[in-house]
Amino acid sequence: QVQLVESGGGLVQAGGSLRLSCAASGLTFTLYAMGWFRQAPGKEREFVAAIGWGGTTTVYADSMKGRFTISRDNAKNTVYLQMNSLKPEDTAVYYCAAQFRSTAQAMRVSPVNYWGQGTQVTVSS
Repeated sequence: QVQLVESGGGLVQAGGSLRLSCAASGLTFTLYAMGWFRQAPGKEREFVAAIGWGGTTTVYADSMKGRFTISRDNAKNTVYLQMNSLKPEDTAVYYCAAQFRSTAQAMRVSPVNYWGQGTQVTVSS
């Protein structure tokens, strides 16, 4: 059974930092592009960042560029999202996602194979 388990969410003040982790199991991790999406109450799920299955290419939503960094540790089957300079509008449930043999760019527009359950990030003003 494929499982994506997010952790690291919580409450942080505006301007602060947070690192999310997503531990994957039940799949050959290196064959999957990994990404992060988020969903705020009353809004559609939004792309945040992705890293290709080769691990060398990353893409970000425009509002996250320069603030968020996605990375992966294939030895640990884990993808991370380092979030800096957090803003109240970053408040959302953040979801980890996996897409088989995808590039980071393709993950923005292609269907996602697997989703995690999400972790809440709340940024206070």
